[in-house]
Amino acid sequence: MKKLIMFFLLYFLLPSASIAFAHPPQDIIIDFDPASKILKAVIIHNVANPENHYIKQVDIGINGKEIIVHKLTRQGNNNEQTVSYLIPDVKLGDTLSVEGHCSISGNLEKEIKVK
Repeated sequence: MKKLIMFFLLYFLLPSASIAFAHPPQDIIIDFDPASKILKAVIIHNVANPENHYIKQVDIGINGKEIIVHKLTRQGNNNEQTVSYLIPDVKLGDTLSVEGHCSISGNLEKEIKVK
């Protein structure tokens, strides 16, 4: 009976504990170089194990229209995921958006205006 109770406790409590530690990205730092047309984004997402808890997807948009969906299978390190994209269609005044999705729970979107 003790083993049965222990099994149920571990089976039901451990998965919820890992979800409790899940969190969306804390911040996204976006930089766009108009000369090279390169967008660089650093998605801040502190995790204990970047192979199990990571930024699983990055979406890039111009003026509210999604242009890139980048799927990932692990995070670059325990603190952040850095991505870079060549975006030749960007013009002055456009709004660029970057959205990072956590592999467990949550997402964060940030925008910048091209100057």
